[in-house]
Formats: sequence, structure tokens, C-alpha cells
Amino acid sequence: MLTKSVLTVAETTQILDAARAEAEKNQWAVTIAVTDDGGHLLSLLRLDGCAPVGAYIATEKARTAALGRRESKVYEDMINGGRTAFLSAPLQGTLEGGVPVIVGGQVVGAVGVSGVKADQDAQIAKAGATALNG
Repeated sequence: MLTKSVLTVAETTQILDAARAEAEKNQWAVTIAVTDDGGHLLSLLRLDGCAPVGAYIATEKARTAALGRRESKVYEDMINGGRTAFLSAPLQGTLEGGVPVIVGGQVVGAVGVSGVKADQDAQIAKAGATALNG
């Protein structure tokens, strides 16, 4: 039988804090979602000024990154590149801003961010996703 690492409240808080620090450093009003490796929501923070829809979008971006085991931007690029059949995949967060959390070479969860430009969402998500690696 295999064993695997899982995110606890302590790690989830560490991820959320790192992502929040990156957002606040840049004065970006966003929502940050952290999921487990199955895409189930563990933590959600909507910063002051972020539109309510950000909570839904950030969660779906994180879910997509967790289930796909890759950044959600990969799917956005695939669809924009002409592979429109991928729109029928059972993922709703196929926009940049979802990043898997990788520990020991295994995806243990993901971070999704929504509220600013796509590359800025990804910047915040990456800050959170790498918080456990240093």
C-alpha cells in the first residue's frame, strides 16, 4: 500500500498566508482558494474589494489544477490554441490562476486565485503553492 502526504490546517494556512501576502503587497483585491488533491475546498479567503464571483472562480481554478495535476493555464492555452473540443471536459476553471501544490513530487492540493489580471492571479497562486517548499 502507498502512503501520501496530505494538507493539514497548518499547511493550508501557510499557503493561504503566502498568497495573501503577495496579493496585499501588490494591493490586489482577490479571492484565494486552497483545495486538496481531489479538488475539495479546504480554505477560502475573499479580500476586501473583491467581487463575490471571485469565490466561485478561484475555487474552480484550484479544482482544475488539483484534478489535472497542472496549472489551469495549460487548459486555457489548449482551448485558445484551437482544441475547442476540450470545452466538453468536466472542468469549469480552465482559466489562468490555478496552480498545483507539489510536495515530494506529488500533487497534494492546489491554489486558485481570481480578481485581477490572469498573470497576476497566477503570480499570487504560485506564491501560495510554493510556500511549503522553502
